[in-house]
Amino acid sequence: METILVVDDERNIVELARLYLSREGYKVLACGNGREALEVVGEKHPDLVVLDIMLPEMDGWEVCRRLRQESDVPVIMLTARGEDVDRIVGLELGADDYLVKPFNPRELVARVKAVLRRYRGELKAKRVLEVGGVRIDPAKREVWVEGKRLGLRTKEFDLLLALAEHRGIVLTREQLLDRVWGFDYYGESRTVDVHVAQLRKKLQGSGAVIESVRGVGYRLRESDGSPL
Repeated sequence: METILVVDDERNIVELARLYLSREGYKVLACGNGREALEVVGEKHPDLVVLDIMLPEMDGWEVCRRLRQESDVPVIMLTARGEDVDRIVGLELGADDYLVKPFNPRELVARVKAVLRRYRGELKAKRVLEVGGVRIDPAKREVWVEGKRLGLRTKEFDLLLALAEHRGIVLTREQLLDRVWGFDYYGESRTVDVHVAQLRKKLQGSGAVIESVRGVGYRLRESDGSPL
């Protein structure tokens, strides 16, 4: 369950946000001033902050600025003013999105989902994966085995990454076609087999193998000496 912190000194806004976000399965925390917001983030580590600009003790801009000094938690800023300058300042301070009050609570839920989805994607892209001594760096699009960089073509890298992200799980040829070549690819599933064969050659001697699951597809696992 992901946790959303709603920071607003208007009780009706907080309760409305709590109602709609809770319905979507989120755990909702709330506070009414900027200083308390910083304390809650430090103690509870929410997955996203919905942050009003006009707050007592410390405004939302200052809260956002301080959050960005020590955290990359996603922030959606709320304001009763629709002026472009407010929106620009918020985004320059590191806010991920912006919503003008009064707002439709369904739009708030949609924006929370979108920001979290984008944030999860960014984290996933930054994470270095390792299987059997094979290190895959999605951000740099590099693969290393025992300190040596493997020269992989674009689709070979994308195929290996898809298998590594689902380590130990069998992916069908159709799933791999969708993930690596895209939904608009009209080629034959034989394309997957050809690229798997090329990858296997390049992974020889490493601790990772691409295993064939007859009649289903492929999965990536650590080598145990058993046949593919």
